[in-house]
Amino acid sequence: MASMCGRMALRAAARQNVTYQSVRTCKMMNDPMEHATGIEKRELLLKAAGNDNPFDMKVFKRGAGTKENPNLIPSAFDARIVGCICEEDQTYVQWMWLQKGNQKRCECGHWFKLVEKAAV
Repeated sequence: MASMCGRMALRAAARQNVTYQSVRTCKMMNDPMEHATGIEKRELLLKAAGNDNPFDMKVFKRGAGTKENPNLIPSAFDARIVGCICEEDQTYVQWMWLQKGNQKRCECGHWFKLVEKAAV
């Protein structure tokens, strides 16, 4: 039925010298960057600039962690909470607060130190 109505409309248009143009509208959503605001927009801008970890939320692999060579933890603040999984098969995280200027030793013996990182 729809194809028959379409053919009839085309015939009527041809008789009256009416031109027609096929129009196809695409209703896709705009770029998310245009709609984002606040911290979400800041995150999208940093990811577009090539920073895939804008808030330092990825897991750090522990190094040697000696008192002379501690694991360096970046922070834009004076303190940061850090979780240490002391043993490979451990089922909980050992949490501790690191303060700027002080090294801290976890219960497993690894040392951690807070280093300054510029705020984003």
